[in-house]
Amino acid sequence: MTGRLNGKVAIVTGGASGIGEATVRRLHADGAAVVVADVRPEAIEALSDALQSDRIIGLRVDMMQTAEIEAMIAATVARCGGLDILVNNAGIGSFGRVTDIDLAHWREVMTIDVEAVMWASRTAMPFLAARQGCIVNVASVAGIAGDYGFAAYNAAKAAVINLTRAMALDHAPQVRVNVVSPGLTRTPLAEGLTGNAEIMAAWTDGLPMGRPAEPAEVAAAIAFLASPDASYINGHNLVVDGGGIAHTGMPNFTRILGGASHLDGMASAVKRDTSGEIVA
Repeated sequence: MTGRLNGKVAIVTGGASGIGEATVRRLHADGAAVVVADVRPEAIEALSDALQSDRIIGLRVDMMQTAEIEAMIAATVARCGGLDILVNNAGIGSFGRVTDIDLAHWREVMTIDVEAVMWASRTAMPFLAARQGCIVNVASVAGIAGDYGFAAYNAAKAAVINLTRAMALDHAPQVRVNVVSPGLTRTPLAEGLTGNAEIMAAWTDGLPMGRPAEPAEVAAAIAFLASPDASYINGHNLVVDGGGIAHTGMPNFTRILGGASHLDGMASAVKRDTSGEIVA
């Protein structure tokens, strides 16, 4: 698209579907050579076949295994001569209250969603520093506030956001570290939500944009943070949620009451004296 990543080498974990796939496509379009790291060889092959480019390299990686994460970084550097961009996108969803989930499930979520981010970043850091590179982590608005029934996921994504800030402090100016927090996005991971009409109606009712994000819209934010255009942005959480967290959670009174004129009428019924006290 822009050529702003010409000559750059990127790794995208969880890169064969959803936000990861869209990010691979966007970074590739911007000129980067992209390593697609995913646990599903068939999905990697499908994406490679679709793009038909010698700048797409597929690697089967299980992010539960630290040895495979280390091998991913080593193989990328050996094949491409270095590393400029690490996108820690791989993750799993989780539903359940703390009283519903067992320790094995909790540990699985933390291993993939948090530990893998730390270990990939740790392993890649010397190579990124050598080329003034950057890390873009993918968290979620679920890491900013709580949700009903998403205890492990909320905790994991909050950890990713604060880990991003810690790494941004520790490794600048050689390596910039930022995070993108998407809201509801049309991905395979979210099919259980986006495919449910009742859930979608309730969710989009609180979204100013009135719809979920498309993966390409989140990928555009990731590509920006990975680019020279973001050269002075470090430790930032870029929220891509259509304005969802911009409001307090109160209902849309304008729509419920039938227009702004009703709000004007409500406002005129309440007066404030000069002391700030509300009087009838």
